Amino acid sequence: MTTSTTIQSRRKIIVIVLLCLAAAGALVRQFAEPGTLRNIGTLMMLLWLPVIGNIISWLVARIRRPAAPGAASFEAGAPFQPHALVELTLRTPMLPSEDTPILAGEHRCALVIDNEGFSARWFVAPGETFRRGVAQTLDVEFLAPALALARFQPGAAFRMLVGESFVGDGRVLRSNSSSDTKT
Repeated sequence: MTTSTTIQSRRKIIVIVLLCLAAAGALVRQFAEPGTLRNIGTLMMLLWLPVIGNIISWLVARIRRPAAPGAASFEAGAPFQPHALVELTLRTPMLPSEDTPILAGEHRCALVIDNEGFSARWFVAPGETFRRGVAQTLDVEFLAPALALARFQPGAAFRMLVGESFVGDGRVLRSNSSSDTKT
């Protein structure tokens, strides 16, 4: 069970308990004579008000919230267009059993300079080996090259982010920015 479903189930339980207390308070208020017991019934009925407020605010936010845009990604089957030549060293894993060569094929990541990350992809050709802990030269393609190439100038140091972990370090050897490609 994930954290969000645990939280959702707890919220449902809280809502059910507060609804039961409010219903019990209504019954107490209905059958009690004026006095302390009737006032307690009234207070028990008021326990339901925060839940109503939360439901109303959730509905308002849901109505106002625009639909989430689809995550930008490389098009399936699109040809690889290198934007930069980098030297990359993947960090060695903590467990020796995980120190295996990187498989051939496409690999996606985020290359991070300072606190800015740029989606990128790179390839390991069939028959080639890519070992962790060894500096290797490879071409990378950026999802948004116009934004990324301004930061990925020759000599710039970066870190590679995959998922939630930094898995490598590198530096830019050559950038294929528009100024480099003019004839």
